[in-house]
Amino acid sequence: MTHSVLLAEDDRPIRTALERALTLEGYRVTAVADGIQALAAAHRERPDVILLDVMMPGIDGLQVCQVLRAEQDRTPILMLTARVETADRIAGLDAGADDYVVKPFEVEEVFARLRALLRRTTAAEPGAAAGGAPGTAPGQGGEEAGGGYDVRAVDSGVVEAADLRIDGPSRRAWRGDRELELTRTEFELLELLARNAGIVLDHSTIYDRIWGYDFGPGSKNLAVYVGYLRRKVDVPGSRPLIHTVRGVGYVLRED
Repeated sequence: MTHSVLLAEDDRPIRTALERALTLEGYRVTAVADGIQALAAAHRERPDVILLDVMMPGIDGLQVCQVLRAEQDRTPILMLTARVETADRIAGLDAGADDYVVKPFEVEEVFARLRALLRRTTAAEPGAAAGGAPGTAPGQGGEEAGGGYDVRAVDSGVVEAADLRIDGPSRRAWRGDRELELTRTEFELLELLARNAGIVLDHSTIYDRIWGYDFGPGSKNLAVYVGYLRRKVDVPGSRPLIHTVRGVGYVLRED
Protein backbone atom coordinates (compact mmCIF):
# COMPACT_ATOMS: atom_id res chain seq x y z
CA MET A 1 0.00 0.00 0.00
CA THR A 2 1.34 3.42 -0.97
CA HIS A 3 1.00 6.03 1.75
CA SER A 4 0.67 9.75 1.15
CA VAL A 5 2.85 12.28 2.98
CA LEU A 6 2.33 16.02 3.30
CA LEU A 7 5.75 17.62 3.75
CA ALA A 8 5.86 21.24 4.96
CA GLU A 9 9.39 22.68 5.11
CA ASP A 10 10.47 26.22 4.21
CA ASP A 11 14.16 25.37 3.72
CA ARG A 12 14.34 24.49 0.02
CA PRO A 13 17.39 22.17 0.12
CA ILE A 14 15.92 20.19 3.04
CA ARG A 15 12.48 20.08 1.41
CA THR A 16 13.89 18.92 -1.92
CA ALA A 17 16.11 16.27 -0.33
CA LEU A 18 13.32 14.92 1.85
CA GLU A 19 10.83 14.90 -1.01
CA ARG A 20 13.25 12.93 -3.17
CA ALA A 21 14.11 10.49 -0.37
CA LEU A 22 10.46 9.91 0.54
CA THR A 23 9.50 9.36 -3.09
CA LEU A 24 12.31 6.82 -3.52
CA GLU A 25 11.06 5.10 -0.36
CA GLY A 26 7.67 4.64 -2.03
CA TYR A 27 5.60 7.48 -0.56
CA ARG A 28 3.34 9.81 -2.53
CA VAL A 29 4.60 13.24 -1.48
CA THR A 30 3.00 16.66 -1.52
CA ALA A 31 5.66 19.24 -0.62
CA VAL A 32 4.87 22.83 0.42
CA ALA A 33 6.96 25.72 1.73
CA ASP A 34 4.89 27.36 4.47
CA GLY A 35 2.10 26.93 6.99
CA ILE A 36 -0.67 28.44 4.88
CA GLN A 37 0.07 26.04 2.03
CA ALA A 38 0.30 23.20 4.55
CA LEU A 39 -3.22 23.83 5.87
CA ALA A 40 -4.62 24.12 2.36
CA ALA A 41 -2.93 20.88 1.29
CA ALA A 42 -4.06 19.05 4.45
CA HIS A 43 -7.68 20.01 3.74
CA ARG A 44 -7.38 19.18 0.04
CA GLU A 45 -5.22 16.06 0.02
CA ARG A 46 -6.16 14.31 3.28
CA PRO A 47 -2.68 12.75 3.64
CA ASP A 48 -1.94 9.62 5.65
CA VAL A 49 0.77 11.39 7.65
CA ILE A 50 2.14 14.94 7.93
CA LEU A 51 5.81 15.90 8.21
CA LEU A 52 5.78 19.42 9.60
CA ASP A 53 8.65 21.86 10.18
CA VAL A 54 8.25 24.01 13.28
CA MET A 55 9.94 27.19 12.06
CA MET A 56 8.08 28.47 8.99
CA PRO A 57 7.11 31.99 7.86
CA GLY A 58 3.59 33.25 8.49
CA ILE A 59 1.79 30.38 10.18
CA ASP A 60 4.41 28.19 11.83
CA GLY A 61 4.29 24.43 12.33
CA LEU A 62 2.90 24.64 15.86
CA GLN A 63 -0.01 26.78 14.67
CA VAL A 64 -0.70 24.42 11.78
CA CYS A 65 -0.81 21.53 14.22
CA GLN A 66 -3.12 23.41 16.59
CA VAL A 67 -5.54 24.32 13.80
CA LEU A 68 -5.75 20.75 12.52
CA ARG A 69 -6.33 19.34 15.99
CA ALA A 70 -8.99 21.99 16.70
CA GLU A 71 -10.73 20.76 13.53
CA GLN A 72 -10.64 17.22 15.00
CA ASP A 73 -8.17 16.16 12.30
CA ARG A 74 -6.30 13.20 13.83
CA THR A 75 -3.81 12.68 10.99
CA PRO A 76 -0.50 11.65 12.62
CA ILE A 77 1.99 14.53 12.68
CA LEU A 78 5.77 14.23 12.87
CA MET A 79 7.42 17.54 13.73
CA LEU A 80 10.82 18.63 12.40
CA THR A 81 12.56 21.00 14.78
CA ALA A 82 15.96 22.62 15.20
CA ARG A 83 15.08 23.42 18.81
CA VAL A 84 16.69 21.01 21.24
CA GLU A 85 15.40 22.31 24.57
CA THR A 86 12.87 20.13 26.36
CA ALA A 87 10.42 23.04 26.68
CA ASP A 88 10.43 23.48 22.89
CA ARG A 89 9.73 19.80 22.32
CA ILE A 90 6.94 19.90 24.88
CA ALA A 91 5.39 22.84 23.01
CA GLY A 92 5.13 20.62 19.94
CA LEU A 93 3.53 17.78 21.87
CA ASP A 94 1.15 20.21 23.54
CA ALA A 95 0.09 21.48 20.11
CA GLY A 96 -0.99 17.93 19.30
CA ALA A 97 2.02 16.47 17.47
CA ASP A 98 2.56 12.73 17.74
CA ASP A 99 6.34 12.66 17.51
CA TYR A 100 9.31 14.85 16.59
CA VAL A 101 12.74 14.66 15.01
CA VAL A 102 15.51 17.09 15.92
CA LYS A 103 17.60 18.65 13.13
CA PRO A 104 20.08 17.66 11.87
CA PHE A 105 18.62 14.20 11.43
CA GLU A 106 19.35 11.00 9.53
CA VAL A 107 16.72 10.30 6.88
CA GLU A 108 16.50 6.69 8.09
CA GLU A 109 15.29 7.96 11.46
CA VAL A 110 12.55 9.95 9.71
CA PHE A 111 11.54 6.81 7.80
CA ALA A 112 11.45 4.76 11.01
CA ARG A 113 9.27 7.27 12.83
CA LEU A 114 6.89 7.58 9.87
CA ARG A 115 6.53 3.79 9.68
CA ALA A 116 5.79 3.65 13.40
CA LEU A 117 3.11 6.36 13.16
CA LEU A 118 1.46 4.65 10.20
CA ARG A 119 1.49 1.26 11.95
CA ARG A 120 -0.18 2.75 15.00
CA THR A 121 -2.81 4.45 12.83
CA THR A 122 -3.60 1.18 11.07
CA ALA A 123 -3.79 -0.72 14.37
CA ALA A 124 -6.23 1.85 15.78
CA GLU A 125 -8.66 1.56 12.86
CA PRO A 126 -11.94 -0.34 13.35
CA GLY A 127 -11.58 -3.96 12.31
CA ALA A 128 -7.88 -4.13 13.13
CA ALA A 129 -6.51 -7.54 14.01
CA ALA A 130 -8.28 -9.19 16.89
CA GLY A 131 -6.58 -10.80 19.84
CA GLY A 132 -4.82 -9.44 22.90
CA ALA A 133 -5.11 -5.72 23.51
CA PRO A 134 -2.30 -3.61 22.04
CA GLY A 135 0.57 -3.12 24.44
CA THR A 136 -0.28 -6.04 26.68
CA ALA A 137 2.71 -8.10 27.68
CA PRO A 138 2.61 -11.77 26.64
CA GLY A 139 0.46 -13.90 28.91
CA GLN A 140 -1.29 -10.97 30.59
CA GLY A 141 -4.36 -10.25 28.46
CA GLY A 142 -5.71 -7.89 31.11
CA GLU A 143 -5.43 -10.37 33.96
CA GLU A 144 -3.63 -9.65 37.18
CA ALA A 145 -0.17 -8.27 36.41
CA GLY A 146 3.06 -9.44 37.94
CA GLY A 147 3.71 -8.44 41.52
CA GLY A 148 0.06 -8.93 42.51
CA TYR A 149 -1.04 -5.59 41.05
CA ASP A 150 -4.70 -5.68 40.11
CA VAL A 151 -5.32 -4.63 36.52
CA ARG A 152 -9.00 -4.96 35.68
CA ALA A 153 -10.14 -5.47 32.10
CA VAL A 154 -13.67 -4.05 32.25
CA ASP A 155 -14.34 -5.16 28.68
CA SER A 156 -12.29 -5.93 25.59
CA GLY A 157 -11.05 -2.37 25.29
CA VAL A 158 -11.26 -0.80 28.76
CA VAL A 159 -8.58 -1.16 31.43
CA GLU A 160 -8.54 0.08 35.02
CA ALA A 161 -5.40 0.35 37.14
CA ALA A 162 -5.29 2.27 40.42
CA ASP A 163 -7.71 5.16 39.82
CA LEU A 164 -7.01 5.23 36.09
CA ARG A 165 -9.62 4.20 33.55
CA ILE A 166 -8.55 3.84 29.93
CA ASP A 167 -10.99 3.26 27.08
CA GLY A 168 -9.02 1.94 24.11
CA PRO A 169 -11.74 2.07 21.41
CA SER A 170 -12.59 5.72 22.09
CA ARG A 171 -8.97 6.62 22.98
CA ARG A 172 -10.07 8.39 26.16
CA ALA A 173 -8.61 8.18 29.66
CA TRP A 174 -9.58 9.37 33.14
CA ARG A 175 -7.87 9.65 36.46
CA GLY A 176 -10.66 9.54 38.99
CA ASP A 177 -13.35 11.86 37.65
CA ARG A 178 -10.87 13.96 35.65
CA GLU A 179 -10.58 13.24 31.93
CA LEU A 180 -7.03 13.44 30.60
CA GLU A 181 -6.30 15.38 27.42
CA LEU A 182 -3.68 13.18 25.75
CA THR A 183 -1.95 13.12 22.40
CA ARG A 184 -1.86 9.85 20.46
CA THR A 185 1.60 8.94 21.77
CA GLU A 186 0.79 9.92 25.35
CA PHE A 187 -2.35 7.78 25.26
CA GLU A 188 -0.51 4.74 23.94
CA LEU A 189 2.29 5.15 26.48
CA LEU A 190 -0.16 5.43 29.37
CA GLU A 191 -2.15 2.43 28.12
CA LEU A 192 1.03 0.36 27.86
CA LEU A 193 2.08 1.25 31.41
CA ALA A 194 -1.43 0.63 32.79
CA ARG A 195 -1.81 -2.78 31.12
CA ASN A 196 1.51 -3.75 32.67
CA ALA A 197 0.94 -2.03 36.02
CA GLY A 198 3.39 -3.18 38.66
CA ILE A 199 5.87 -4.41 36.05
CA VAL A 200 9.00 -2.40 35.25
CA LEU A 201 9.20 -1.94 31.47
CA ASP A 202 12.67 -1.24 30.18
CA HIS A 203 13.45 1.47 27.66
CA SER A 204 13.91 -0.92 24.73
CA THR A 205 10.55 -2.60 25.36
CA ILE A 206 8.73 0.74 25.49
CA TYR A 207 10.42 2.03 22.34
CA ASP A 208 9.54 -1.18 20.52
CA ARG A 209 5.89 -1.22 21.65
CA ILE A 210 5.19 2.50 21.10
CA TRP A 211 7.47 3.53 18.25
CA GLY A 212 8.38 0.18 16.74
CA TYR A 213 12.02 1.24 16.81
CA ASP A 214 14.69 1.49 19.50
CA PHE A 215 16.38 4.86 19.19
CA GLY A 216 19.27 3.81 21.42
CA PRO A 217 20.57 4.74 24.87
CA GLY A 218 21.45 8.31 23.87
CA SER A 219 17.89 9.26 22.91
CA LYS A 220 15.91 11.49 25.27
CA ASN A 221 12.67 10.98 23.34
CA LEU A 222 11.11 8.63 25.89
CA ALA A 223 12.10 10.77 28.88
CA VAL A 224 10.43 13.80 27.29
CA TYR A 225 7.17 11.91 26.71
CA VAL A 226 7.15 10.41 30.20
CA GLY A 227 7.80 13.83 31.73
CA TYR A 228 4.96 15.38 29.79
CA LEU A 229 2.61 12.49 30.59
CA ARG A 230 3.38 12.95 34.29
CA ARG A 231 2.31 16.59 34.05
CA LYS A 232 -1.13 15.42 33.00
CA VAL A 233 -1.53 12.27 35.11
CA ASP A 234 0.36 13.03 38.34
CA VAL A 235 -0.96 16.51 39.04
CA PRO A 236 -0.11 18.22 42.36
CA GLY A 237 -2.15 16.78 45.20
CA SER A 238 -2.56 13.35 43.61
CA ARG A 239 -0.57 10.24 44.44
CA PRO A 240 2.17 9.71 41.81
CA LEU A 241 1.57 6.70 39.57
CA ILE A 242 4.36 6.86 36.99
CA HIS A 243 7.76 6.03 38.47
CA THR A 244 11.30 5.93 37.08
CA VAL A 245 13.45 2.91 37.84
CA ARG A 246 16.92 4.33 37.27
CA GLY A 247 18.96 2.54 34.69
CA VAL A 248 16.04 0.30 33.72
CA GLY A 249 12.84 2.03 32.67
CA TYR A 250 9.40 2.98 33.99
CA VAL A 251 6.54 1.45 35.95
CA LEU A 252 2.97 2.45 36.82
CA ARG A 253 2.12 1.70 40.44
CA GLU A 254 0.81 3.27 43.63
CA ASP A 255 3.48 3.76 46.28
